[in-house]
Amino acid sequence: MNNLRLGVDVGGTFTDLVALGGADGDMLTAKVPSTPQDQSEGVMNSIRAAETKAEDVAAFAHGMTVATNALLERRGARTAMVTTEGFRDVLEISRQDRPSLYDLTQDRPPTLVPRDLRFTVRERMGPSGEAEPLDEDSLEKVVAALKKAEVEAVAVCLLFAFMHPEHERRVGEVLREELPDVHVSPRARSSQSFESTNGPRRRPRMPTSAPSSPPT
Repeated sequence: MNNLRLGVDVGGTFTDLVALGGADGDMLTAKVPSTPQDQSEGVMNSIRAAETKAEDVAAFAHGMTVATNALLERRGARTAMVTTEGFRDVLEISRQDRPSLYDLTQDRPPTLVPRDLRFTVRERMGPSGEAEPLDEDSLEKVVAALKKAEVEAVAVCLLFAFMHPEHERRVGEVLREELPDVHVSPRARSSQSFESTNGPRRRPRMPTSAPSSPPT
């Protein structure tokens, strides 16, 4: 069968393949065990199981639930977060559209980064630029605290860094220099579609910062 459109989904247990091709749009399927140590092996095994050839593939699409599973099962790296002073708890406070807003007895799921691993630096960017310079002393204290905490990854999420990333870049540079074995992820390039001038709306960048920080 030629002119195949091939799709592969890598799951935590199985890797599934579906291919469409031929004049009549025939379908091929295959299911093989996933290979967590090297996901590409499972992908290639599924292609071999479907008895397809590389020269017959016209289009290839790939997806996975591995990262989602790791997030749901909390199997990621030991991750810390660095944010602007005064906004340490925004990740935990959440927003007003959360479920059961007035239920004081509801058990909320644990935050992606626990409070003892959330650190702050003294600085402030606003919509028009720098409102308060980055305090290097506070950054130095954060570096010391991160070393003591023995984290594996750090997400950096400062206010208005999506518009003015200078402070966030500086924090990232210092952390990478002082913590060479730690994965550092500044989030200045996060999607701007969730941003606003309202401080509590920093939160949409925080939940995306933490999961993207642990190395895979």
